[in-house]
Amino acid sequence: MDFFFLSNFVNVSRLAQGALVGAIVYWVLWIVYARVFHPLARFPGPFWASVTRGWTLLHVLPGDAEKTQRRLHAKYGPVVRIAPNELVTSDPAAINTLYGIKSITTKTDFYLAFRPPWARFPDHFSAEGGSQHGERRRIVSNVYTMTSVLQSEKYIDRCMDLWLEKLGEKSDRHESFDLWVWTRMYAYDVIGELYFSKMFGFLKAGDDHLGYINATDDLIPVQFLAGNMPTYVRGPFMLMGILLLPKVRRALKALDNLTSATNVMLKNRIAARQNNSPSKEPERADVLGKLLDISDNRGKELNFVLDDIKMEAFGGFFAGSETTALTLSGILYHILKTPRVHAKLIAEIDAAVKFQQLSSHIAYNEAIKLPYLVACVKEGIRMHPVTGVSFPRHAPPSGCTIGGYFIPGKTRIGVNPSVIHFDKTVFGDDAEQFRPERWIEGDASYMDRHIMQFGMGSRTCLGKNISMCEIYKAIPQLLRSFSLELVSQEEMQTTSYWLHKPVAIDIKVQRR
Repeated sequence: MDFFFLSNFVNVSRLAQGALVGAIVYWVLWIVYARVFHPLARFPGPFWASVTRGWTLLHVLPGDAEKTQRRLHAKYGPVVRIAPNELVTSDPAAINTLYGIKSITTKTDFYLAFRPPWARFPDHFSAEGGSQHGERRRIVSNVYTMTSVLQSEKYIDRCMDLWLEKLGEKSDRHESFDLWVWTRMYAYDVIGELYFSKMFGFLKAGDDHLGYINATDDLIPVQFLAGNMPTYVRGPFMLMGILLLPKVRRALKALDNLTSATNVMLKNRIAARQNNSPSKEPERADVLGKLLDISDNRGKELNFVLDDIKMEAFGGFFAGSETTALTLSGILYHILKTPRVHAKLIAEIDAAVKFQQLSSHIAYNEAIKLPYLVACVKEGIRMHPVTGVSFPRHAPPSGCTIGGYFIPGKTRIGVNPSVIHFDKTVFGDDAEQFRPERWIEGDASYMDRHIMQFGMGSRTCLGKNISMCEIYKAIPQLLRSFSLELVSQEEMQTTSYWLHKPVAIDIKVQRR
């Protein structure tokens, strides 16, 4: 018996030793291949980044990848290897090569982590590219034109009025407010008005009473981390997360709640359309109604059905609010952080009021005629881009030249807006400073071609016009009505789990 036990122990021990030796040999061979023979072996970068994607996960995990990547480019140059099969570049010319209207690059599987599992077709954000993406985009593009958005401008005014009322109450009570929280509530309520003809009630409640905003805080980082993993790891990651991590469970529940909320609003609208009561109020021409019109009139021809409408609504509901809010809060933060700019912008707004160039509800078409405001918006977008990580693409099949290197075809490579927006060859030697005058004195069209806030080329965000309308209306309205002041002059803290979000921006408010 003892001999049998000892024999088994020896066999198991040998198997374990064999497995260990096999693992060591595999890793030695892999490291040699990754460092010497891999198609990306000649590109500089951290050692561990070249042999394991684990390095990539660790470098994005703290939520400050934009700082890490700036240091990487300072050390290694314009093209850096950040994973065995992925590069990032700070070469300004790469923007047109990778994202330009005529580029033939495709999106990587990174974006699949953000795609709702019930989508019939790839959504506009995660679609790889090609003819199908263009066809699906053309179905709805007219809904998002600025002309279409401005048809509902008065409903954005409703949200702005409520926000001003709430800030007035805070001023009267001598309370400060978190600009980041309130821009989010404003942006979400605007989406409610524009898509569903009804605010979600965040501004009225003064908090995230529905839990939707907290849901995105739970969901997006998990999706982002999953997107940085190899596809074969994502399933086990989500399964382990469900079993072990409350944040992952909350994130998945958040996705379900957001989907359910979209379903309910769509169901209610269809029921209202089917109600033929003569006393019923006429339907407002909101985004949801325009999408339903497309489905009703040409749904069979275009293969555009209710699930596709839900995808559009979900996209605006889930993504459009966050990107607008972080952009608006970033612009206002930099204006308030720079007293000279703040005073100059106030003077421009006050002069426009004096000469009756601004209505009581400032119109988008009035705001964009204020040159210094336009410069402040452009500079704020430059200083606080929507994401702190790269937009990864597959290089063209035949390869391309970037930063003095030939990039092999199908290589994963991207540009980080939080790096390129500070390039001194494009924006000047003072690119680290918030100076709106550069957009008046310099070549604005050239600089514009290097701003990646809403994507580039054929992948430009469909919701850009909604976002810009909200921003251009909000800034002069707020600054005309209130004296705003940062509570602290310390640098704004941010997190970059895909979206480059402020942590908090405390503001003192006083009526003017």
